[in-house]
Amino acid sequence: MSNKQKLELTWIGKGNQPKLEPRILIEDPVKSYGYKNSENMLIYGDNLLALKALEQDFAGQIKCICIDPPYNTGSAFEYYDDGLEHSIWLSLMRDRLIILKTLLSDMGSIWITIDDNECHYLKVLMDEIFGRKNFVANVVWQKRTSPDMRATIGAGHDHILVFAKDIDKFKEKVKPLPKTDEQKRSYKNPDKDPRGPWVSSDFTAQGYRPNQMYKIKTPGGKEYYPPDGRCWKNIESVYLKLLKDGRMWFGKGGNGVPRRKTYLEESLGQTAWTWWTNSEVGHNQEAKKEIIALFGSGDAFITPKPERLIKRIFDLTTDEGDYILDSFGGSGTTGAVAHKMGRKWIMLELGEHCHTHCLPRLKKVMDGTDQGGISKSVDWKGGGGFKYYYLAPSLLKEDKYGNWVIDERYNADMLAAAMAKHEGFKYNPDEQIYWKQGRSTEKDFIFTTTKFVTLEYIDKIHEQMSEGSASGGKPGESLLLCCKSFSKACENRYTNITIKKIPKMLLGSCEFGKDDYSLNIINMPACQETQFGRVEDDNSGDSNEESPNSDVISSVSKKPSKKNIQLDLFK
Repeated sequence: MSNKQKLELTWIGKGNQPKLEPRILIEDPVKSYGYKNSENMLIYGDNLLALKALEQDFAGQIKCICIDPPYNTGSAFEYYDDGLEHSIWLSLMRDRLIILKTLLSDMGSIWITIDDNECHYLKVLMDEIFGRKNFVANVVWQKRTSPDMRATIGAGHDHILVFAKDIDKFKEKVKPLPKTDEQKRSYKNPDKDPRGPWVSSDFTAQGYRPNQMYKIKTPGGKEYYPPDGRCWKNIESVYLKLLKDGRMWFGKGGNGVPRRKTYLEESLGQTAWTWWTNSEVGHNQEAKKEIIALFGSGDAFITPKPERLIKRIFDLTTDEGDYILDSFGGSGTTGAVAHKMGRKWIMLELGEHCHTHCLPRLKKVMDGTDQGGISKSVDWKGGGGFKYYYLAPSLLKEDKYGNWVIDERYNADMLAAAMAKHEGFKYNPDEQIYWKQGRSTEKDFIFTTTKFVTLEYIDKIHEQMSEGSASGGKPGESLLLCCKSFSKACENRYTNITIKKIPKMLLGSCEFGKDDYSLNIINMPACQETQFGRVEDDNSGDSNEESPNSDVISSVSKKPSKKNIQLDLFK
């Protein structure tokens, strides 16, 4: 037995990972909006199950994941309570991050907005999942415009942790930031250079290199050598080419210290750094104003992010047509910005604000009536559409005798699609050959039927497989046949047809009948003596009607309120 140790973050319950059921997604055409063939998706449902539902079709397809999970501050919000104990919070994040990594393309990146409470734990967790070498940056976003006078030291920033799927491929594709109007104004043309406005930069570099220590004589006749501890930026032959091409600047009088010109038309932009000021990308108050403009002050989402912040992320990492994913949809900012920028998007959300905020906001974006946020800077006029999906119920449920049976809400098509997903096949029914409902390779197929399978039935399928192209079959094809019941004589009748019984074939493969992988949170009672000792309530002075022995985490489902709020954003 190996005693080899490794560096890792550990917590209570780390080894407990759920066995997720791969659900199918069902479109609700009444809630879908705009262009009918749109590839944009708004998904209503538990976000861990929804991520699992996306895994088969979207693994390796997402260019940028941008999420804003609950911050685990212990503060109760109107829409969700994110006061989770650290271990529970880490487990919830871990389970989602594992699937999110699978969904990322090789050139993709994930950006997570988080505050000081869990940032550093999250960084170590992400090191473990994505690999420490794939850490890109910890961006510091200045979220406030002034200090919080109630705080000991006011928090003026949030963190944005950035990881790549493959750091080398990400570096090849990450883009510089476009020049701002203020930056463009710094480019001048005092010598009327035909190449247009330019800025000059220092022509020296740190260190001593013998072949970069030559004398430079200015047009006015003054001679310069590099200052102590420095050398010229290029060797003399390169300098002479720059001089001949008019790319050196010696001041208006021609006797200044040598500087090199950089032209605006040749500038590819500016490399981003980790300090993002509110003047560049917006702040909390700007974000709230954007939401109030859309929904009014009485229905404003409490913790939105400004559209300029999200745009900065997409400018750096994506191009038009790339897929963007947000598994904590919130008020819909990610989808709105992605759409205005011509990106494809997928948003997941279970909170009722999926319907009170996301749906109406996205409809306004499609209609072109949302002219706030980045709309004017990208000249957004409207267009496009999205499809609204919800998670199918669990495929199996227990009957009154404790037996697992197929949920009666599944029709034949839903059952076939669900079985294909469970068994790793892509559901795509052949228009001509009924038993080719899905495939995993060019020659491996799945067929699900609710009929009792007889010898005659399976013989007919095998005959078509053997006859070749005339009946739709091809040499070397195999079939997985799934049914509720079959004649015992069918079993092992053909080497290229495997027959399995539903639901027996599925039992033990995953957790059926579980629709909620979030938690219901109950605040601890204020200053009460329990069997575990004295407990303080963060909201001192507030009444709390829960029993003194109430757990911090309750598994009892209750109607959300400010004292007992379901953590919708972890769904």
